[in-house]
Amino acid sequence: MPEAQDDAIDSQSPLDDDALARLDDYLASERLGEEAPDLIGVHGYLIALAVSPGEIPPDIWLAELFEGEPPFAHDAERDEIRGLLEALKTNAGSIMERGHRIELPFDTELDEEGEMVAAIEDWSAGFMQGVFVDEAAWFSQDEAHVAALLLPFMALSGLFDDEPEMAEMVADEAQFSALAGQLAELALDLYLHFRIPAEPPKGKGMARTKRVGNRKRGGKR
Repeated sequence: MPEAQDDAIDSQSPLDDDALARLDDYLASERLGEEAPDLIGVHGYLIALAVSPGEIPPDIWLAELFEGEPPFAHDAERDEIRGLLEALKTNAGSIMERGHRIELPFDTELDEEGEMVAAIEDWSAGFMQGVFVDEAAWFSQDEAHVAALLLPFMALSGLFDDEPEMAEMVADEAQFSALAGQLAELALDLYLHFRIPAEPPKGKGMARTKRVGNRKRGGKR
């Protein structure tokens, strides 16, 4: 997909094309049925898990993703697919840990056929599904700030279309495309929010240090 030069430098894919193609083949197989998640939604789901402040065991997030144990032809296929899913999640976390954005699997320039809109909605819905796996953890640190950062994901997901505020945010193609263009940056902002401690208000930290120092010098009180 075409990218501006700055974006090409600053964004990275958590899996190479061959690995993504293998995941796509598995997810599209008839064994999984029509209700199985597609690659775009799975990508969004795993990016959310990489961003999440809480560590969720693979057995739990796999069961949530596939609504139970997914079917595998044999143990080797199970190990392969689980390995690819875990690699996508782990690699995404490593990319954001280095301060880079995730390369998203869609273009934000909308097409007449609506395929790009569907891809953005699927990815955003997958991301929100990942948030819902451990929603309490997401909102345990500055709930208002996290909610503001999540608004574009929520609006683009199509999961909240009955809420006027969400519908207004994606009322036309220009707004929809502009919000989609923010997703990679917002995912990185959320990741860093959960991992970089907020600085204490000026003055309070110094005062606390002085009080601790006084107790040490003066002994017990």
